[in-house]
Amino acid sequence: MSGATLILLGLGLVLVIEGLVLALAPSRIDELLELIRRMPVEMRRNLGLGAMALGLALIWLARGLGG
Repeated sequence: MSGATLILLGLGLVLVIEGLVLALAPSRIDELLELIRRMPVEMRRNLGLGAMALGLALIWLARGLGG
């Protein structure tokens, strides 16, 4: 799989998951956004870095399992 294909696949998966969240629990989005607003900036930054690290680990694992 080429790099461009992987990027498109990743973006597509993100959009599917985001769409599912919005479709299945639209009323909870406001609560989630308020919770994020109340978080200290450093906690939001660490949460983002953790999510990015987990995403990279999953990509690395998928590439390793895929050949």
